[in-house]
Amino acid sequence: MSADLPLPHAPYREQHRPQLHYTPARHWVNDPNGLIVVNGVYHLFYQHNPHADVPGHLSWGHAISSDLLHWAEQPVALVARENHMIFSGSAVTDWHNTSGLGDGSRPPLIALYTGHADDHPQRQHLAQRHHQAQFLAHSNDGGQTWKAGPEAVLDLNRADFRDPKVFWDEARRRWVMLAVHPDERQIEFFHSDNLHVWTSLSLFGPTGNLAGIWEVPDFFPLTDENGQERWVLKVDFNPGGPYGGSGAQYWVGDFDGVAFTPLTDARPLEGGKDFYAALSFSDLPGRRVWLAWMNNWQYAQWLPTFPWRGSFTVPRELTLGSHLRLIQRPVSELKALRNRTLPLTWPGDANPVTFPLCGKHAHELQARLTLQEGQMVRFEFLSVAGIEGTLEVGPTGLSLIRPDHAPSLSGWGGVHRAPFPEAAAELDLQLFLDTSSLEVFAAHGQVVITDLLLPAAPITTLKIVGDGHQVVLEATLYELHSIWRQGD
Repeated sequence: MSADLPLPHAPYREQHRPQLHYTPARHWVNDPNGLIVVNGVYHLFYQHNPHADVPGHLSWGHAISSDLLHWAEQPVALVARENHMIFSGSAVTDWHNTSGLGDGSRPPLIALYTGHADDHPQRQHLAQRHHQAQFLAHSNDGGQTWKAGPEAVLDLNRADFRDPKVFWDEARRRWVMLAVHPDERQIEFFHSDNLHVWTSLSLFGPTGNLAGIWEVPDFFPLTDENGQERWVLKVDFNPGGPYGGSGAQYWVGDFDGVAFTPLTDARPLEGGKDFYAALSFSDLPGRRVWLAWMNNWQYAQWLPTFPWRGSFTVPRELTLGSHLRLIQRPVSELKALRNRTLPLTWPGDANPVTFPLCGKHAHELQARLTLQEGQMVRFEFLSVAGIEGTLEVGPTGLSLIRPDHAPSLSGWGGVHRAPFPEAAAELDLQLFLDTSSLEVFAAHGQVVITDLLLPAAPITTLKIVGDGHQVVLEATLYELHSIWRQGD
């Protein structure tokens, strides 16, 4: 496949349509699935209803990209079947054809996903008549078409057992799968030689946040500051988020091929409210990148967007920092979207300064602040209707204030706080403002806030306000190209 992938022809200019973040042209989207790189092409599969803008008929939607920026929507990859919907899962390249599903021309791609049956014959006598098991599909043409097997490859006869994450354990020359038992707040590890037959290894949990069911695990190695391999285990939960609805947590520890042993307590991934079901790319050499569903189950089904509903975060590169903290930084590819630099200077005193923005574009702000104890700088994002969102930055952390412009959405307005691991006089800040979202990265990626916005009118002004003390601010503001049309 050519690296010069086609861009969508649709204008993608509806109210609230992101210009920086991928959205399908129409209908419902939630969790990313099966993220994988094949011959230099990024494949984003995702939970998708091809028929409506609410959950249902869940299938795997599909988009491809050559640069992690411009995504071209493809035909639905895995269509909901007569006997089950296609829930979340992951994809891998079977380099050694352990599955026996290759055709000799190239290694097959294997998708492991949860099949969800609402009315299963084996559970007719039980109160929970739905049924979940893990199924396998394969592709011999690089992910463009898929053939699903008729039977489950892992069935524990459970109502809720889902979201397989699969990877190749090179040290032991076998496949490993993680899947969740949501109600028990547990993750079960399995192994397989051929991706068809799976044997249990161990259980992790319950521990950490137990307020909601667990969903969508991810598990991968990163190198710590001493050059030692550590493993990151991420799992989401719903409800129980710090501001209501869904949330995400992670541990860092060791994996011996059988069990995961955490070296940290459970830690929150986010200070914001709209980061869920993050999944990292398989077969991406030399780096670990993930993205998440930018939403919250508390109001996801009622967002006033049309004709689509749902979006994803910008891709983020992951590393480990001091004290085994997970670091998230926007991928460097995003720099290619910088269209023009907008003038931004502020003397750092009590006099607020405003800067014009183009409401049709996304923007990036890079800043370094020097603050004394107790000082604070406020970034206000304004439309003709007033303040659409406010970011407050101080030596101890960030606060994002989301006005309650959508009273019909339960839990929409509020203050979302992200404390720094330790107070700092000098702060770095990278911020991405899209038409309907704000992503903020600070303290070298140790602190992140991701929040949706629903501005009453396009955001056209950035206002910087101090608290009366002298503040040193060095900042650059960029207007970004739209990902939907080159040169726009």
